[in-house]
This record gives sequence, structure tokens and C-alpha cells, in this order.
Amino acid sequence: MTDFDTVDYFTDPALVPDPHPYFDHLRAQCPVSKESHYGVYAVTGYEESLQVLRDPSLFSSAIAVGGPFPPLPFAIEGDDITELLEQHRAQLPMYEHMVTMDPPQHTYARSVLNRLLTPARLKENEDFMWRLADRQLDEFLAAGKSEFLADYAKPFSLLVVADMLGVPEEDHAQFRIVLGASQPGTRVGALDDEVLASNPLAWLDDKFVRYISDRRENPRDDVLTSLALAKYPDGSTPEVIDVVRSATFLFAAGQETTAKLLSAAMRILGDHPDLQQTLREDRSLIPAFIEETLRMDAPVKSGFRLALRDTTVGDVEIPVGSTVMFCPGAANRDPRRFDNPHEFQLGRTNFREHMAFGRGVHSCPGAPLARVEGRVSIERILDRMLDIRIDEQHHGPAGDRNYRYEPTYILRGLTELHVTFTPQS
Repeated sequence: MTDFDTVDYFTDPALVPDPHPYFDHLRAQCPVSKESHYGVYAVTGYEESLQVLRDPSLFSSAIAVGGPFPPLPFAIEGDDITELLEQHRAQLPMYEHMVTMDPPQHTYARSVLNRLLTPARLKENEDFMWRLADRQLDEFLAAGKSEFLADYAKPFSLLVVADMLGVPEEDHAQFRIVLGASQPGTRVGALDDEVLASNPLAWLDDKFVRYISDRRENPRDDVLTSLALAKYPDGSTPEVIDVVRSATFLFAAGQETTAKLLSAAMRILGDHPDLQQTLREDRSLIPAFIEETLRMDAPVKSGFRLALRDTTVGDVEIPVGSTVMFCPGAANRDPRRFDNPHEFQLGRTNFREHMAFGRGVHSCPGAPLARVEGRVSIERILDRMLDIRIDEQHHGPAGDRNYRYEPTYILRGLTELHVTFTPQS
């Protein structure tokens, strides 16, 4: 049995399958607890998490992806380290990406995506989703079984973002291969050996540099041109690389987290035939089903902020320079906010209050996109699959399931999900 008082959240594999007993243990002691290994202040309460996420002037996102690893590249001096952080920001991991930026830099970077994520563009993208969902299901439907992540969740979420960003459809097959969302053995001409031997993220950066540079020189009536010609709020033109980083950020964040959402939703459908039938009979419940899935299994398990000054969160003193860890999955199961928080309740009245998409300036810009991806996918899956069940050969019988999750303290997602079903044309 795991000793939650001494366990190392960041390295102990025992917490990977189900971190919620650990979160519950911390919250029961105090919604803000200092863990013993790295001095990180773990925030497991709902209101306390809101306080941290809504104040970027006090809690910097500079360490959002690294947390206590590596340590800060400077010594804590004085009672306000804001200027000290700016002097050393470029020494921190992923400092050039939106996820680690603070206002006003974050405001400028996000404005590029806001130019793209408009209601009209989302509607066009949804039209593509309906076609894509059927096309993706056609790849494996006849088999009556599937490894759902590889067959549907990963390629679907990748190609939705590709379409949102205006990647030409003739390039979609390349993106699937390079970013690991293609069927085994799929190849695209002579490109394969060169691409597969390279860094996929570097390839993605290079691809978008070429797209954006071309559209600035030769504008067209397309989405990439709109992205290429986007201006900052003050009217200035971003450097090409800054536009590219906004695009690749949407790729990295959108693909991974949405694939995790889709697989979590499919697991719940397979484990709860009664719920599956309820959704078949009343499709208007699908949006609430997606929200409750997000509450129960938030794709982001933990993120980090740096305390720029001495402060207090939940009556706990946080010294300047401290690493603060917020845990969306823990906040989403705070019993002070959600009744019977460990139960999946389709009729939950406050289901939209979950924190799976964060809060504050860093709330997920792709949240509307992910919600539509979930709704469209579940609609077409229910239309075309009957009797969806978890494959017991891979995951064991009901009541004794064996699901494997990615061994990371930042994200929560299945490594694979095998299902069986009866195809319906």
C-alpha cells in the first residue's frame, strides 16, 4: 500500500494508474500542501486553484511545463523576483512558447490564435470534422474491433487541427506519418526516410515557416494567409517564427489533449453500456457527457506557477520563489464543489465548472474546438457502432479492468484502448 505522506508524486509509478487517492489525501490535510521531496506547494482545492490561475501578476507561468525541474537559473533575492525572472527567462525550458509566457507577451502571442479561432472558422472546421469522422471510422469499422487511440483518436485530433490551421489536404498524409498518427506501414513516397529520421517537432516548425513565408509573399484566399497576415493588438506584424510557434503550439496542445479526451470518453462508453444506451436515445445529452468526461479525466494532470512575491493561498503562506503546482484533476473532484465527485453523473448541474481547460489568461484557446471534436466523434461513433465493449482480452473483465496510462506527472491519458463492437453501415 502506498504511503501518501512519503511518496514522490513526480517519479513513483504507483500513482500513474490512479492519482486521485493521492490528491484526496493531500486535500484532506489541506487544499494547499507542501510536498516533502522538492518543496512544491500542491494545490488540490477548487477555489484555491482558481486563485492561483487567475492572478498572473503574482503567479508566473514561466515554469509551467518544468515545475521544479530544472531548478531556477538564479538565486532568490528580495521580496519580488519579477525583474529577476525577466533577466533569466530565456534560460528556462520552452521560454519562447505561449504556455510559459506572462502578460503582456502572452497577450500578444495569443492574439494570433484569436484571429484564427473565430466562430465562422470553427463552423467551417466542424463541417470538415463530420467528413473526417466517417473517413476515419471507415479505416477499421469492418473489423469489429479497434485500438481506438491509434485508429481514431490520434489521427482524428491531428487532422482537425491541421484543417483548422489551413494545412492543405494534400499534405495531411505527411502530417500523419511524421506526427505518429498513421496506419502502420503507411508511406508517402521518398519523403518518408528523411522525415522519419528527423525530429518531428523541428519538421513541423520548418513546414509552417515555409507555409507562412509563402503566404506573406503570395497571399491567397485561405486560412494560412489569414494566419500569416495576423497583426498584434498594437498593429505591428509578428516575426514569422512567432506566428509559427503559435501554430505549432495549437498542434502540440490540441492533438495530444483531444486524443486523451476522446479515448477517455470511449472508455466510459465501453465500461457503461447503460450510459451508452442513454446517449443513443437522447443525443442532446452528448455535450454534458463530454463535460463530465473532462471533469472525471482531465487530460492535464498538473501544471506549475512561480510565486513572484510572498503571498497566501487558502490560508497557507507561499514564500517568494516557490513552485506552486495546480492539479485540474484534483480540483475537479473537490467535494466542496462537486457532490459525490468520484461518480460519473450525466445529470450533474454544474458540469461546466470543471477546470480541464484551465482558467484565467492561460485558459485553453482550443476549448471550443475540443468540445466540438468530442460531440461530433461521439455522434458518429454511436451512429456506426453498436454494442461497444471494452476488449477483455486486453483489459480484463468488468470490475477488474487493467488500463495503462502514460507515465508522466503532467498529462493523464491512456496508452492504448482496445474495444469491440458491431459495425453498422
